[in-house]
Amino acid sequence: MEKQALYLSYDGMTDPLGQSQVLPYIIGLQKKGISFTLISFEKSERFKQEGAAIKQICRENNIDWQPLFYTKYPKVVSTLFDLIKIYPVINRLQKSKQFDIVHCRSYITSLIGLRLKRKYGIKFIFDMRGFWVDERVEGRIWNLKSAVFKFIYVYFKKKEKAFLSTSDAIVSLTHTGKNELLNWSLKNVTASKISVIPCCVDLAKFNPEVIPESAVFSLKQQLQLTNRYVVGYVGSIGTWYLLDEMLRFFKTIDPEKNPIFVLLTKDPAEEIYVKADQAQIKRENILVLSVKHTDIPMHLLLFDCSVFFIRACFSKKASSPTKQAELMAMGIPVICNAGVGDSAAIIEDYQAGQVMASNNEHEVAIVPLDLRTFDKESTKNGARNYFDLATGVERYWEIYQNLLFEKS
Repeated sequence: MEKQALYLSYDGMTDPLGQSQVLPYIIGLQKKGISFTLISFEKSERFKQEGAAIKQICRENNIDWQPLFYTKYPKVVSTLFDLIKIYPVINRLQKSKQFDIVHCRSYITSLIGLRLKRKYGIKFIFDMRGFWVDERVEGRIWNLKSAVFKFIYVYFKKKEKAFLSTSDAIVSLTHTGKNELLNWSLKNVTASKISVIPCCVDLAKFNPEVIPESAVFSLKQQLQLTNRYVVGYVGSIGTWYLLDEMLRFFKTIDPEKNPIFVLLTKDPAEEIYVKADQAQIKRENILVLSVKHTDIPMHLLLFDCSVFFIRACFSKKASSPTKQAELMAMGIPVICNAGVGDSAAIIEDYQAGQVMASNNEHEVAIVPLDLRTFDKESTKNGARNYFDLATGVERYWEIYQNLLFEKS
């Protein structure tokens, strides 16, 4: 009889993150003989665009997807509303399926996982995805001068300790994050309980060898990039990514290269163009494209190099940028700053690009481009060794086996 798993994600499956960092793992584990029920919170606009496709993927892979809709406003109250909304659904499903394990992605859903663990004794995986509570503060989303946010911060720091101590397994994205957790000396938090599984990439899809050079050249012609040196960025800009600094870095590129900054993002293009105006970069040297996740691999091959600068702070010790895995898999040089998870160490180990030694947000933006140590084959090998989705699935499978098929 198949074991029943409940997977809870506050990220939507119609979001790029859900498609790259949730579904592929569930599909891989389902093939191992685990029956999955997946509950996620979907943004209505993206659900309209991508919902049918995700439903089809789930049907084809025998995943019981139970999408709920994400409530954005009012802040704080909206999250409580979503939690209230999910409990009746889970109680109904628990009666019929009798879940053996609950796999919680990040902190919000882990409130439910903790409750299920305590009420029914269900095995609980805390897939923490980073130091979320501290991210909210350091990202200036929670202002601790506010009594409300101070209360929420204290509440979730207490719950964080409960997730770590009460869970049956912990997943950290980075070795740096794991080491930090072990320094906390919490009850029941041991090295063997924490598995390090970074944000992985499907090397069958992110493989430059399966994309015809003629198709890439045709796309370059279409976008008028054939005579340009393309500095690329992929993903949302959001709270942590230093767009101003990346633009300043772009200005250091030798003008004789005829550089252009191409950003693959679903963020509003005009906001980026306004930032470029403020940095005194001509709009003709900026190109913002909204690209489906399935089209990202080909578009990455437009890049001569890529850049991402992230605000380095305590919470970023636990971060593993998905874009790094994708870029390295495609053999694209990566330029990033130090102080973010294991990113710098991986780039240096595999000669995958350039690490800016300084974490100072001004200094990091004015260091000249230097890719003399870049090795394309070593970079792709680094992706195979460190970010392979198949290896990530196997690491999760080890956790599931240990929890669900305990040796007598």
